[in-house]
Order: sequence, then C-alpha cells, then structure tokens
Amino acid sequence: MRYIHDYENWWQFRYDYDSILHELGRVRAKQGLVLGRMLSLGFVSQDEATLSNLSLELVRSSEIEGQQLNLEEVRSSIARRLGIETAGLVPVSRYVDGVVEMLLDATQNYDKPLSDERLFGWHNVLFPTGRSGLYRINVGQYRTEDMQVVSGAMGKEKVHYQAPAAARVPEEMERFISWINKDEAMEFAVKSERKRSFSSKLHNITVGLSSGTSHSRGIFLVEDSEKDKWAGFVLARFLENVMSDSL
Repeated sequence: MRYIHDYENWWQFRYDYDSILHELGRVRAKQGLVLGRMLSLGFVSQDEATLSNLSLELVRSSEIEGQQLNLEEVRSSIARRLGIETAGLVPVSRYVDGVVEMLLDATQNYDKPLSDERLFGWHNVLFPTGRSGLYRINVGQYRTEDMQVVSGAMGKEKVHYQAPAAARVPEEMERFISWINKDEAMEFAVKSERKRSFSSKLHNITVGLSSGTSHSRGIFLVEDSEKDKWAGFVLARFLENVMSDSL
C-alpha cells in the first residue's frame, strides 16, 4: 500500500479556493456569532466557559491516547494556573499539573515560535516515566524506530498505517516547524532583504522574499536537497542546449 507521505512533495497541499470559499464564509459567520455571545457574557461567565472548554478538551484528547484523567483535577489545575476563582477545587497530581502546563503553553502561547525543544518539552510532560503503557519509549527526542498503527491479535495483526521512516522524521519536522513559523519566516526574510543577504537560513532552511507572478509579496522556503535538484535541472538543460548547438 502506498501512503500519502510516499508521494514526492506530499506536503505541498493544493486546493480549489472557489470550491471552499462558501463553506469558509459560513464557518467565519458562525465564529463571529460565538465570539459575539462570549463578549456579551460577564467576566465570571467568560471565565467559566474558558475553564469548562479547556478542561473537557484536555480530558477528551487524553482519552484518545488511552489516558484517563480526572476531570475535577484537570479543572482545578487550570483554574489555579489561570487565576480563576471557582468553588470545589481539589488536590492535583503532579502528572495532571504537567499536562495542564503543556495545554496552556500550546493554547495561550500559540503566537510564540514552535521549536524542537518546545515539542520535546511537551513530550517529556506527557511521558514523565519514559513509558507509554507497558512499553519504554524515547522521550524528548524524535523517534529512532519505525512506527505502525496495528490492530488484531498476535499473529493476525493488520497494519492500518506505516509512518514515514525514522530517518526522515527530523527533515519532515523541520519543514513542518518552518511552515508553522511562517510569520517568523516572513520577518526573517524581510530582514535578510534589507541586509542584502541572500544565503541566510532559518532552522537550516533558506528563506527569501518572492513576488511570484501575482506581484503580491510572499516568501519561499527551500531545503538544500531541493536546491540541489533545481541546480541539477538547470545544469541538465544548459548542457542539452550546448550539445544541440554543437551538433
């Protein structure tokens, strides 16, 4: 079976803007209604809504990973960290406090740059013992072994998904982090343009300004492997033209 990550440039998703514009408009309108209703609530009600939503989000997300968190512990930890005064707070375990810290860092500090170290910190919080269930795992680093999603009894396993090879993970994550930090990349590209520096790299990826054919300023992100491919293509075309002229 061929998975999406087996295709060349699989991460360059394309979509038909006209096809989704209507649905995006509907979502945006509903989002506006929700924000409007939140603003009409008093501060106490807003705090309660925030507390309930964050608590349920964390408990439900943990259930997906097979972790059963106590809702009251999660709620109490979030309330203390956000300074929300509410009745019925209960003692909280160190593990729940750590997971809540990770959630709040991700949701409250969403505008901060993402990095390997930040991701590894979250990973350490999720698996403080270095184990996932009965299995010992590498914590605070990218995996070094292959990974599959498997179901079925021993001897009758069914592979539902084969993840990218472990050797590819650092490169794929580097690309993903650069995409997440695209605002940081734009700022970096503008500074490089002002300095007339055209070989500057951000997270080992070459970043620069580009107007393309639309004349609207954007950025390009190029890995060394892509630069090598492009250089090879240009050289091949050049040699092809030289050979044609000589004949």
